[in-house]
Amino acid sequence: MTEHTTPTTPQEDATRAAEIPTSSSSAPGGTAAGTTKAKPASGATLPPGGKAKAVPGDKKPYGAILAAIAIILALLLAAALYMYGARQAKTQNALNQQLQSRVEALQQTQQQQQQQSQAALQQQGLALGAAQQLAATQARQLDELRDKVATISGSDANTWLLAQADFLVKQAGRKLWNDQDIVTAGALLKSADASLADMNDPSLMNVRRAITEDIAALSGVSQVDFDGIILKVNQLSNQVDNLRLADNDSDESPMDSDGGSELSGSVREWRQNLSKSWHNFMNDFITIRRRDTSAEPLLAPNQDIYLRENIRSRLLIAAQAVPRHQNEVYRQSLESVSTWVRAYFDADDANTRAFLAELDDLGQQNITMDVPAQLSSQPLLEKLVQTRVRNLLAQPSAATADAPAATPAGQGE
Repeated sequence: MTEHTTPTTPQEDATRAAEIPTSSSSAPGGTAAGTTKAKPASGATLPPGGKAKAVPGDKKPYGAILAAIAIILALLLAAALYMYGARQAKTQNALNQQLQSRVEALQQTQQQQQQQSQAALQQQGLALGAAQQLAATQARQLDELRDKVATISGSDANTWLLAQADFLVKQAGRKLWNDQDIVTAGALLKSADASLADMNDPSLMNVRRAITEDIAALSGVSQVDFDGIILKVNQLSNQVDNLRLADNDSDESPMDSDGGSELSGSVREWRQNLSKSWHNFMNDFITIRRRDTSAEPLLAPNQDIYLRENIRSRLLIAAQAVPRHQNEVYRQSLESVSTWVRAYFDADDANTRAFLAELDDLGQQNITMDVPAQLSSQPLLEKLVQTRVRNLLAQPSAATADAPAATPAGQGE
């Protein structure tokens, strides 16, 4: 690079050469780039034409370049900072918009939830109101029932004793006619009379007199030991295996025997022996026996098991007929057993005689009792209960008549 200057005088050149050119440039860090002093050589002369050559040690043009570079770098840095800031601002705006949209969505969701909660609260309020109204109605009905019970128990407490006596008399009738239990029926009648005695009401003397007559009538009924009869029948069933069968083939020979039918040992009498043998053969071909007693039924071999089981079944039927008071079934079963034992078993055996004696004794037992057809105290007590108890329960209380009709749930609003 060559700098063109205007021609000067020699004095001005000497003065300029004597000056120390100073070039300072500010580095980006704020320090001096450097200072260069150029001294003209001794005896130096200007070239012809008055032009001076450039000194190689002169740094002034480089300082300007560095300053320009520094300015450019500063501008680039400023532009970069501006772009970074703009980008950051744009990102921040996008984030703000997203946050704002989320906030709006949350607000809408919260509003919807609030609306739903309010609707649910309103429904719960309606249901709570209906439940409160129903509870109030039930409480009022309970109070009415308590008042009715208090009225019954407070004003006429003896009514409960009368109802209890009626129940006991009816239970006595059931035990008497269904089970024929005289003892339990009498105990129930005595309990009913005690309940009427606790009432201390002179108007009940005729009822108590009827109960006393019923108790006396039951006391005169003969008692039958049903359990003892059943035990005896079961004991006979256990003794069936001890019975011995009758032997019907004890006599198999003809009652009329011919003594002249014996064969002789002589050879000469062979004709007589042949005739006798022929007659004996023809006489034994068909055998006729004569008996003085009635014919007994024959029993096939190994059939006594079925006979004994049939006897046990008949005894079981008789035992079951005792608690049911089936007198005809009881007697028919025992008669069948007695007939079979006498027909098929040995009547001379001791076990058979004892068995038949027990059967005859049980056949004479009466398993039915002559119980009264009705209790004279039962219709009297039933009439009293109809008059005093049921009419009292059927009367509506004043609170029930004045109470408004209950409003159905959900229709009060």
